Amino acid sequence: MEFFLFFVNSQTINEINIMAVSYVTEEGYNKMVEELKQLETIERPAISKQIAEARDKGDLSENAEYEAAKEAQGLLEMKISILKEKIASARLIDESKLKTDVVQILNKVVIKNKKNGQVMTYTLVSEHEANLKEAKLAINTPIGKALLGKKVGDVVEVTVPAGKIPFEIIEISI
Repeated sequence: MEFFLFFVNSQTINEINIMAVSYVTEEGYNKMVEELKQLETIERPAISKQIAEARDKGDLSENAEYEAAKEAQGLLEMKISILKEKIASARLIDESKLKTDVVQILNKVVIKNKKNGQVMTYTLVSEHEANLKEAKLAINTPIGKALLGKKVGDVVEVTVPAGKIPFEIIEISI
């Protein structure tokens, strides 16, 4: 019997994460590109300026402003890196091929809570575009996962901490 050991370092993990494809709308993709542009052209130079000003104040070993600016720079660079990975792995969804016979990403779905009768409408989107204030629900949430592939009239059960909640699919649209 042979055993093989595989050693994975942080570089390999980052490369694996980059390979994960995420599907986004053109609007969602454009928002990510705009945010990256904002971070690189406005926020990055502003933090560099803060670091330079703090450095000019003298002794760096006891300079709290310098330390805070360096920490902010590190966080910004991490945010830029993550956003670049998201953009690199993003694949645009061809909205012309969307259908409404079964629930899929970018569908607007009207559901009814069978326990309390409450009716809710959500648009299923990628996790990068989710926003409950805009009724955009990520497909990887428990409700999103339960709805995918279902038809009008189907009842799905969603497990929540309080138990299971049955939802009936009332309407599917684009």
